[in-house]
Amino acid sequence: QVQLVESGGGLVQVGGSLRLSCAASGRPFSTYTMGWFRQAPGKEREFVAAIKSITGSRGRTYYADSVKGRFTISRDNAKNTVYLQMNSLKPEDTAVYYCAAGAGVTATEAYDYWGQGTQVTVSS
Repeated sequence: QVQLVESGGGLVQVGGSLRLSCAASGRPFSTYTMGWFRQAPGKEREFVAAIKSITGSRGRTYYADSVKGRFTISRDNAKNTVYLQMNSLKPEDTAVYYCAAGAGVTATEAYDYWGQGTQVTVSS
């Protein structure tokens, strides 16, 4: 089992920045692909970013087109933590953001463990 706890969400103005953190406990963190997803009201959960394990895949990163160039995912295996740095935020980034651990990249079905989510609200 892996337990995931997100933090860092909040209210920010358009163009602002936030950094989300996801602390993991349980099974070895370093072997998992870690992903961030988001879900806005009335919409399906969607992929935001993912980072592969550093040992097997050199920490390769993936991004949804909608966040490419604005968001950066990173991981600190020593701290069992994955981060999502979000810059130039837009109102359409408003959603609950979820951290996930698994073996896949963009598909929600490829992730086995999920956090409870943290709310991000971007005001115009």
